[in-house]
Amino acid sequence: DVQLQASGGGSVQPGGSLRLSCAASGFAFNFASVNWFRQAPGSEPEWVSNINAAGNTNYAEFVKGRFTTSRDNDKRTLYLQMDDLEPEDTAVYYCNWAKYKGQGTLVTVSS
Repeated sequence: DVQLQASGGGSVQPGGSLRLSCAASGFAFNFASVNWFRQAPGSEPEWVSNINAAGNTNYAEFVKGRFTTSRDNDKRTLYLQMDDLEPEDTAVYYCNWAKYKGQGTLVTVSS
């Protein structure tokens, strides 16, 4: 079975940083293009970033320059380094591959 489990969320003050991880199993991770999404309370999901099998990345405009996505194929893990966090970044973050949506992790940015 495909499993995608995000971790690393927490509460931080504005301007702080967090690093999220997403452990993947059940599919050929090395060859997969994978995404980060987020969903704030009462809002629709938003695409955050993508990294393809070659390691090329794309980002939503609202995180460019602040977030960095990377992958470790040996560990079958996707990462999201989030810097200069803003209250508007508060959401449940989860990773996605094809039709599969992983378990999310909550990020709260508040003073």
